[in-house]
Amino acid sequence: MRLFIAIQFDDSILDELTNFQEDLKRQGVTGNYSARENLHITLAFIGNYPNPGEVLDVIEQVDFRPIEITLQGVGSFGNLFWVGLAENKQLESFVRRLRRELASHGIPFDKKRFSPHITLIRKYNYKGGDIIPVSNPPKGSMRATHISLMKSERGKNGMIYTEIGEV
Repeated sequence: MRLFIAIQFDDSILDELTNFQEDLKRQGVTGNYSARENLHITLAFIGNYPNPGEVLDVIEQVDFRPIEITLQGVGSFGNLFWVGLAENKQLESFVRRLRRELASHGIPFDKKRFSPHITLIRKYNYKGGDIIPVSNPPKGSMRATHISLMKSERGKNGMIYTEIGEV
């Protein structure tokens, strides 16, 4: 079972992100757009792991307090287009503690540096070149009140992310 730990969004942020995706489509940006229900921030990607209950137990051991999250900026990693977050020391601190706890319990995870972003489009293409002109990036804030353990499965029309549990 492919697992990851994430923050999911409230409807106001999801509306902002999906409206922005529609603007990009109108500008002629093509690619594999993330479905509304799949938009999230990955805190730790675990990958194939057979015991989600064990992961939930570890997440529960890390003190989590609600975190204010603010959308800020856009960018790309190769052909992946994303929306970023404003700098957030509280979120960064939580992710460090979470990953330390996962490691101490022998739960593997991707060790890449935490770079908080929301993937909007994979394999994007823009007829105007490599850089997508963005005049009105998405805006919005929300209070993250819980962390979700998610399962990732390949579906007929792309990836399907399902919440297994929350803390």
